[in-house]
Amino acid sequence: MKIAVIGQSVFGLEVFKELRKEGHQIVGVFTIPDKDGKADPLGAEAEKDGVPVFKFPRWRLKGGAIPEVVEAYKATGAELNVLPFCSQFIPMEVIDHPARGSIIYHPSLLPRHRGASAINWTLIHGDRKCGFTVFWADDGLDTGPILLQRECDVEPDDTVNTLYNRFLFPEGVKGTVDAVRLIAEGKAPKIVQPEEGATYEGIQKKDKAKIDWNQPSQALHNWIRGNDKVPGAWAEIDGQKITFYGSTLVDNIATAGGQSLEIPGASRPGLVTKAGLVLFGNDGKTLLVKNLQFEDGKMIAAAQYFSRGTGTSVELTENEKAFADQMRVSKERAIDDSTDFFKSGAASMDVVRLVEEVKLRASGCQLQNEDVYMNPTFQDFVPDEELVVDYVRIVRLKTSTNMTVRLPHQLFVNGEFVDAEGGKTYKTINPTDGMPICDVSLAQVRDVDIAVAAAKDAFEEGEWGKMNPRDRGRLIYKLADLMEEHQEELATIESMDSGAVYTLALKTHVGMSIQTFRYFAGCVFITLWCFQCSMKEPIGVCAIVIPWNYPLMMLAWKTAACLAAGNTVVLKPAQVTPLTAVKFAELSARAGFPKGVINILPGSGALVGQRLADHPDVRKLGFTGSTPVGKHIMKSCAVSNVKKVSLELGGKSSARSIFSDCDMEKAVGECAVFFNKGENCIAAGRLFVEENIHDHYVQRVVDEVKKMKIGDPLDRSTDHGPQNHKAHLDKLVEFCQTGVQEGATLVCGGKQVARPGFFFEPTIFTDVQDHMFIAKEESFGPIMILSKFKSGDVEEVLRRANATEYGLASGVFTRDIGKALLVSEKLNAGTVFVNTYNKTDVAAPFGGFKQSGFGKDLGKRRCLWVEFPSHRFSRPG
Repeated sequence: MKIAVIGQSVFGLEVFKELRKEGHQIVGVFTIPDKDGKADPLGAEAEKDGVPVFKFPRWRLKGGAIPEVVEAYKATGAELNVLPFCSQFIPMEVIDHPARGSIIYHPSLLPRHRGASAINWTLIHGDRKCGFTVFWADDGLDTGPILLQRECDVEPDDTVNTLYNRFLFPEGVKGTVDAVRLIAEGKAPKIVQPEEGATYEGIQKKDKAKIDWNQPSQALHNWIRGNDKVPGAWAEIDGQKITFYGSTLVDNIATAGGQSLEIPGASRPGLVTKAGLVLFGNDGKTLLVKNLQFEDGKMIAAAQYFSRGTGTSVELTENEKAFADQMRVSKERAIDDSTDFFKSGAASMDVVRLVEEVKLRASGCQLQNEDVYMNPTFQDFVPDEELVVDYVRIVRLKTSTNMTVRLPHQLFVNGEFVDAEGGKTYKTINPTDGMPICDVSLAQVRDVDIAVAAAKDAFEEGEWGKMNPRDRGRLIYKLADLMEEHQEELATIESMDSGAVYTLALKTHVGMSIQTFRYFAGCVFITLWCFQCSMKEPIGVCAIVIPWNYPLMMLAWKTAACLAAGNTVVLKPAQVTPLTAVKFAELSARAGFPKGVINILPGSGALVGQRLADHPDVRKLGFTGSTPVGKHIMKSCAVSNVKKVSLELGGKSSARSIFSDCDMEKAVGECAVFFNKGENCIAAGRLFVEENIHDHYVQRVVDEVKKMKIGDPLDRSTDHGPQNHKAHLDKLVEFCQTGVQEGATLVCGGKQVARPGFFFEPTIFTDVQDHMFIAKEESFGPIMILSKFKSGDVEEVLRRANATEYGLASGVFTRDIGKALLVSEKLNAGTVFVNTYNKTDVAAPFGGFKQSGFGKDLGKRRCLWVEFPSHRFSRPG
């Protein structure tokens, strides 16, 4: 069909794109004029695609249609008008003109909530169901016949944003396109709207959003969330207008130690608690408000109402005191703590000069013009608040005498450690003894929305988005330095939470993380030299979902690149290993990263990970984990907003091939399947060994396994620690039982170690046939799977090694350089090792082929690692 799209916004853009995918001809897009030189997203996309775009400021004048506007519309020859979201008043001469009529999307279940602010009123009235209607336009206000309706449940703490993002936007786009499809097929109904149950409410504006306190808690909650974020429910407190955001109905909330806050008209005073502002309905029940905004626009956490402006003062060093004294010097007058910059006669140009002077004198100082406007007195200009961290302290660990590890355990959102919505927590378990380490905040969907909003604001409006690359690089360097200062503490936390042996955690988990941040900080400076050749821009909010096997290193691999490019980050650590991520958050704040740039959300993949994949404001998602979950994430990213995605997935990597002419010491010494307890995405779990050395190789590996010390990962002499968590241990036991049942030979191991904790014996299987489950599936544990191949048959081993849907890493051991290069070239894997294995470097790209994912960490290309006598190199290829 020939379709005219009349409307605006990202919603209109998505409808436009989907209609084109359906094969319809968009003969014209009618949208609003550019604002401040910036085109509406719908108009911008249409212009890019070569579709005629019309930007009429109005369609009517003095009660009648503007003839030249109507004629311009009619000239497009549209057979159908689609109005996905339109703020302009379209005359009936346009509505009635197409042969197939005009359809409109409306975000309510008509006839309920006709008019504007329909989503607000759905919540304010406490509707249990929300939905949208696609209806045939007529000369009434949202009164035309219904073509299509779809609905969803309203969750207890939904806001306008959550309803729109979760259902009304994605399903509304699909529903509008489905309606057009019904019209094209001649199956579109016209159901007359009933008048029974019809309601009309006007636009909800700020002056009408004042809270009436003489209501039950449910009604108060509905009013606050129905006005969140626009226009904002408000009340007068202490003589000023305060706006309330983030309402949640709560039962039995802890109010001990809360400070009373008098609220005129309320049935009883509110209580400012650690969790937020507790409010009471006239029924005595409670609700909790998370954030408050003042008339000057400043927003704070409600828990800080009585402490705003009274933060803990920082003890300046002698050098810092000397610098402050230098800044006090003025030719005009003496400057003391109370001196006000603007009351002293300064203007906007003076702000620019002051900022530049401070940055010149204090190399590395992060300062923006807004800092002066928000802190006009000299005392305010000096930082006066410290990061507040509610630590869990664990002392006398085996890594050091009387060492104290300080563990943050809350979410890190917008530069602050905060509890999850509703105060929800879970216990993170020490795999060494199976006992809880501490309670960790469990992020909810609303926490994700708040974190993404903070990251978006930091990118679009905050100082991070305005910061030049050189200053970004300095901040990243400073973060790496802080991580190095705390490396022993980080390694200890990593060992406790993941089961990694301390020596490995210190060198690899933490050591390589530090190297990664330094490498990408350096990349920022290198990029500066390329500016005149090419222009690369950050993408925006990046979501990162990382696994549990290398908690800190996976965080570093993905986060460092995002930050270096100028993006902001919302990261979900694995639910079973959250502690180094929240410790990292603390260090990032102490390094001086602006609020909102880094956000850390411990929580479940099904809730937090899914919301990040679905969120329309997330522009890129990086995921490391299983292939089935990766497929689901990829689909969600496509359906939500076609966000970019990179996937480093699991699966059985291509096998390691050991030829009879190998260096036996090296081939045995680098049997990397036992590295990090086998919890290693490139673990060499499947080995093909040339038959004439097979038995000798197996015996050598068994001898090495017997030397391994299994024990407490914090003991420096331990070689093999516990598996990460109980469910994974159980999976390994079942995996080995399956191997035995299939007829493979269990040479050693195969069962849980008889001691507390999640310890599993290093295991070796031989006589493994290609069709067996244990040959095809990944154990992700310390289980070596060995198969023979005929002597000299290179083609056979290549065929068998590549007979898999996965290809993350592979390897070959041989002294024959020609054979090594032939095999490495034909192995289908993202990384190929020659006479070595399990090597990584911050400058070496890492990622897989086929169902092991796409996109690379640390670079863009395939990587080849080669070792021969006197020759060792890695090469992206």
